[in-house]
Amino acid sequence: MIELKRDKIQKIAIVILTLFAIANIEFLLLRLTNLNKSVLHLYTQISIIFLSMYICYRLLRNGITIQRLLNLLPDIIFILIGLIIEDSDRVFQFYLIGRQTFSLFNLKTVANSKSTFIENISDNPPVLVMLTFLLTIFIGTLLLMLPDATTAGEETSLLGALFTSTSATCVTGLIVYDTGLHFTLFGQVIILTLIQIGGLGIMTISSAFAIILGQRLSLKRESIMQNVVGESSQLDMVSLIKNVVIVTVTLELLGTLVLYFTYIAKSFSVNQAIYHSLFHSISAFCNAGFCLYTDSLMRYYDNFTINFVITALIILGGIGFPVLKDIQRIIKEKFRFKRLTLHSKIVLTATFILLLVGTLSFFISEYNNEMKGFSFFNRIYASYFQSVTTRTAGFNTIDTANLSRGSSLISDVLMFIGASPGSTGGGIKTTALVVVFVAVIAMFQGHKDVNIFKRKVSEDIIKKVMALITASIVFLIFMVFLLFLLEPFSFEKILFEAISAFGTVGLSMGITSSLSNAGKTIIILLMYLGRVGPLTLMFAISQTKDKSYFTYTQEKINIG
Repeated sequence: MIELKRDKIQKIAIVILTLFAIANIEFLLLRLTNLNKSVLHLYTQISIIFLSMYICYRLLRNGITIQRLLNLLPDIIFILIGLIIEDSDRVFQFYLIGRQTFSLFNLKTVANSKSTFIENISDNPPVLVMLTFLLTIFIGTLLLMLPDATTAGEETSLLGALFTSTSATCVTGLIVYDTGLHFTLFGQVIILTLIQIGGLGIMTISSAFAIILGQRLSLKRESIMQNVVGESSQLDMVSLIKNVVIVTVTLELLGTLVLYFTYIAKSFSVNQAIYHSLFHSISAFCNAGFCLYTDSLMRYYDNFTINFVITALIILGGIGFPVLKDIQRIIKEKFRFKRLTLHSKIVLTATFILLLVGTLSFFISEYNNEMKGFSFFNRIYASYFQSVTTRTAGFNTIDTANLSRGSSLISDVLMFIGASPGSTGGGIKTTALVVVFVAVIAMFQGHKDVNIFKRKVSEDIIKKVMALITASIVFLIFMVFLLFLLEPFSFEKILFEAISAFGTVGLSMGITSSLSNAGKTIIILLMYLGRVGPLTLMFAISQTKDKSYFTYTQEKINIG
C-alpha cells in the first residue's frame, strides 16, 4: 500500500513538472509582448523550488548513493545555475522544457499506455529521425524569434528564423543574417546548440542523456542509433554512444584550447578568446561553417594555426564516428593499419585522394585569380583549406563569389560527394563514390564481382548505392529547375547554391540573402533532406511488411 502511494506521488510530481514545462513555453512566447521580468523570475524560482523538492523526495525514497547522485547531477547543476547566476531564468526554463520533453518520449503516460501514433513512429526509425530533426528546427525557430536573440534595431522574420534554424540543425552554414552582427550572445548560443545537436544527431544526444540518467537502450532505440551512425547491429551501441560523446567533447575542447592561444596572441580579451575559440571549434567539428565574422575566415588566410586546426576538426568530424573508433583501436594495437575495417580503409583512402585532387585543382585554377598576390605557401594554405571546406564544412579563406569556373565545377563535385557515413557531414558520402567507381572499373575489366581491398562488395550494397545516387540526382535536378524558374541569378550561382544546400556545405556565391521567399523555402528543403539523407527518406516512405516476390521472364535490351 505504501509503495503504491509512493508511485502515485511520483507520477503526480512528473505531471506537475510537465505542466511547469508547458507553462515555461508560454512564458517564453509571452516575452514577445514584453512580459514583466519580475513575474518571470518569480515563476522560475517557484519551479526551481518544486524541482528541488522532487529531487529530495526521490533521494529520501530510494536512498542516497553515488549512482543516484550522478543520475540527478544534471538537475542539481541547473538548479544551482538558476539559484546562483543572475538573469538565468531562460536557461533553467529551457532545461526544464527539454527535461520533460525527454521524459515524455521515454516514459509511459500516467495511465501506463501509449498512443497508436507514438507506437507507429517508434516502429519506424527513419521517420523518427526525420521528425526529431523537424522538432528541433521548429523549437530553434521559436527561440531565434525571441527579442533577446536579436541585436537592437534588427528584426528576425519567421522565414529568416526558420532558415537559420534549419541551417544550424542541418549543420549547413548558409545564412540570411550575419551571425556575429544580427544575433546577440543569447541568439548565437542558440545557434551553437542547434549545431551541436544537429552534428551529433538527435537520437545520439537523447540516447546519451538516457545513459547518463542510468537507463538502458531499448532494441528500437539501438535500431535508430544504427541508422544514425551507420553501424552494424553487431556493435555495442551503448559503447558507441559513449565513445561518440567522449571523442566529440575531447576534440572540440582540444581545438578550443589551440585556437584560444591564437586569439590571445591577436589581442582578444580572455572572454572573447574563449568564446570565439569554442564557437568555431564546435562549428568546424560539426562541419557547420557558421562563423562570427562577416568575411568568414578570409582575414586568416595566411594564419597556419587557424588553417590547420579548423581543417583538422573538419576532417575528423567528416570521416565519421565509426572510423574514429576504429583509429582509436588501431592506435592501442600499435598502429596495425592492416587490421582496419573495410569501411575505414575506404573512407580514409577516399578522403586522402579527394583532398589531394581538390588541393591541386584549386591551386591551378585560382593561382592567378583569387590567390593572385599570395605567397607560394599561402596559395598552398588556401588551396588545401578550400579542398577541405567544400566537403561539407562551409568556411572559406578566399572569396567564394569570385571563384573561377574551374573552381566552381570542382566545388560542385566535392560538395555533392560530401563527407562519410556516420559523420557530421552530408552529401552522397565517400563510400558511395568508391563503390560506384570500383563497380565501373570491374565492369570494364569483365569481372563478375566488385572487390575492394581484397573484400567482395555485396550486390545489395551496390543496389542501395545506385538508389541513393539516383534519388539524390533526380531530387537535386528538380529543385534546381524550380530555382531557375524563380530566381534571376546565373546558372553557375544557382547550381552552386543548390548543391551546397543539399550537401549541407554552407558555401555560397553571395546570393543566399537575395533569394526570394520561395527560393529560400527550396533551399530549406534541400538542407533538410540533404541532412536526413535521400536513402533514409526512401526507407521511411517505402518501409512495408515482408512481401512474397516472383520473377518475370528475362529479356535483353540494348543499352548503347
